Amino acid sequence: MTYENILFETDGRLAFITLNRPEKLNALSNDLRGELFHALKEAEADRSVGVIVLRANGRAFSAGYDLSPSRAARDGSTFVHPRSGLPDTGTTHPAHYDWSRHVLLGNWLLWELAKPVVAQIQGYCLAGGTELASFCDFRIVAEDAQVGYPPVRAMGTMDIMWAPWHLPMTKAREFAYVGDSFSGKDMAEMGWATYAVPPAELPGFTERFARRMANIDNDMLMYSKRAVNRQYEAMGIRTGLMSGTDVEAMSKHRPAAQEWNRRLREEGLKAALEWRDGPFRDFRGARATAPASRPVAGSDA
Repeated sequence: MTYENILFETDGRLAFITLNRPEKLNALSNDLRGELFHALKEAEADRSVGVIVLRANGRAFSAGYDLSPSRAARDGSTFVHPRSGLPDTGTTHPAHYDWSRHVLLGNWLLWELAKPVVAQIQGYCLAGGTELASFCDFRIVAEDAQVGYPPVRAMGTMDIMWAPWHLPMTKAREFAYVGDSFSGKDMAEMGWATYAVPPAELPGFTERFARRMANIDNDMLMYSKRAVNRQYEAMGIRTGLMSGTDVEAMSKHRPAAQEWNRRLREEGLKAALEWRDGPFRDFRGARATAPASRPVAGSDA
């Protein structure tokens, strides 16, 4: 199978899937996500493969979901549903503001996959990138990686409210409320990352970790993964994450959301991101053209 947005290869007991839109910081377009889900199933079906490594080319694991027109699937794509233009999750998601429900249903594929997935994370891992990584079984991160969810500053709540399941309560709140990034080292100390290592050691460490696990037979790994997953399901993770998608949809209907939408429509994506992040002086807000301060949307109501 030929992919355009990812690379897929196997080496002994490992399958390597590489996000390959480095010029877009591996923003998660519909085609990329569709290709990724297809490749995951290819690796799952290959009995010679025991463990899957998910990695990315360039200076970022993923800057999140693609918010630009390039997010749309190309005509005739074989990796998305022909009616919805989205990776197939069993529904075409026709409802208004159904995006968060869609991405949650898509990421459950990694949860139910019969084989462990190890994410290798460098640079930016933001928004939807954190959601993809959080559904992997393990996360090996560079110590200087930046993990955060800046859309909560102006757009809406987290599409998938994974933070309370992975972080201490007060840090889950900080992550979900403010949108600041945490370093890879911070994320390991809080328990989200399995290990944080110096950037130069990341590829080698990740491969050694995956190959060590691949000494175990496929069926045993599958049953171990399933046993752990079912414990979290008994604690309510499926219901909790799905209820979060309903709140996310409501958050986009709040009065102040119209300011983000207006700026996106009239000024374009880059300017809207500078407005969003300007007071925080990070991401696009670190640019000289970004506003250092601005009125809080809706504060004059």
